[in-house]
Amino acid sequence: MMGDQISDEIVCIEETSITVRSYRHRTTVPSKVFKFLDLKQGDTLRWIALKDGTVYIRKVPAQDLAD
Repeated sequence: MMGDQISDEIVCIEETSITVRSYRHRTTVPSKVFKFLDLKQGDTLRWIALKDGTVYIRKVPAQDLAD
């Protein structure tokens, strides 16, 4: 499945559903991930999609948004 190098880095694995309302496509950040990233109201997430279907989601530090 996953190499030991990758699996040793995993904090949690969870699934969520997509909610589609008109033009907005929403998903819920699982609570464990929300807490791990220390997310707060107004924080920004960066979504990085690779050709192989892998998607990385990172919290954007506030100082990166000011640039």
